Amino acid sequence: MKLLLVGLGNIGADYVYTRHNVGFLVIDHLARQQKVTFQADRLAVMASFAYKDHQVYLIKPTTYMNNSGKAVRYWLNTLQIPIEQMVVTADDVTLPFGTMRLRAQGSAAGHNGLKSIAAFLAADYYPRLRVGIGNDFPKGGLGDFVMENFSPKALKELSFQLDKASEILLTWCHAGIVHAMNQFN
Repeated sequence: MKLLLVGLGNIGADYVYTRHNVGFLVIDHLARQQKVTFQADRLAVMASFAYKDHQVYLIKPTTYMNNSGKAVRYWLNTLQIPIEQMVVTADDVTLPFGTMRLRAQGSAAGHNGLKSIAAFLAADYYPRLRVGIGNDFPKGGLGDFVMENFSPKALKELSFQLDKASEILLTWCHAGIVHAMNQFN
């Protein structure tokens, strides 16, 4: 069975350690754990590995956050993977830093990358892993907050969170959404 793990973020050196790029950071971490490297391809960088009778594809869209759906739709179609066999990892300001929630489906909750995916797929019934980045910003400061780099202290803590996120994704790969949600939510 083929599975697709998508990390949301923005390409470019200026964005690497921003809060909005936590989806990319999770997918990068998983790729390092699996000892695979990304190759540039159409609308994304991609890596893949075999895991417990599954072929797992990792993508990071190169279309920037607000147009992520274009890359996701392309790769689901190209790889012929059903929407239910994909997990999208994204940042979430409604969750405290370090908190994660795996869901079988849901709304975009104001997240532009998830909005783009829902628009391009005409559906929001796909699994997603929301990684909490906190909401320590003044009224009207959301845009600046998500585009700021993690603090050095938060980056140290983030390494443990990346381990956990990778474990959640691998559990989903081999045991499915219900088991993974029961174990980690």
